[in-house]
Parts: sequence; structure tokens; C-alpha cells
Amino acid sequence: MPPITDEPTPEREDEDDHDLLTYGEVRVRLHEEVRAQRALVAELESAGRDVTAAQRRLDALVDATDRNTRNRINDENFEKFFGYRGTARRNT
Repeated sequence: MPPITDEPTPEREDEDDHDLLTYGEVRVRLHEEVRAQRALVAELESAGRDVTAAQRRLDALVDATDRNTRNRINDENFEKFFGYRGTARRNT
């Protein structure tokens, strides 16, 4: 697990639709949660306490971060993602 300080903090996009939970906002929120959870795991470890539940949550947050950073929907992966043929919408 990389140290907390090595990870750049993502920035929120000004153009995001604030009524939606966008990929960018999710990336920022997950980053904040992963950072806080890593600190909690380190604190529990240094206090000699059981970190099983905290580590499990950290692992789940890291997995969610990984899923959120996958490629966005495009024509090639549309059907696999949605389960039917179609094309990805684009801003043109």
C-alpha cells in the first residue's frame, strides 16, 4: 500500500453538473475516504488494536477507486456495460 503522501489529491471540476454524482466527484470523495481510512488503519495498528474491519473497509474503498478509474463508456464497451447494442452519447 503506497504511503498517503505519495498520492496527488484530485481536483473537482468546475463544469460538473452539481445535481449529479459525477465520476470526478466520486474520484475526489473516494480519495478523501481512502486517505482517512489509511490513517485510521495506521492509528489502530500503532495502538496494537485489531485492524481487521478497518482494513476490510479500506480494501473495499480501494476496489471502488479502481472501478471508478476504469475507461469511460465508448462505442466499443457500450454493449458489455449496458447489456444491449447501442452507441455512447458524445458532446458534439
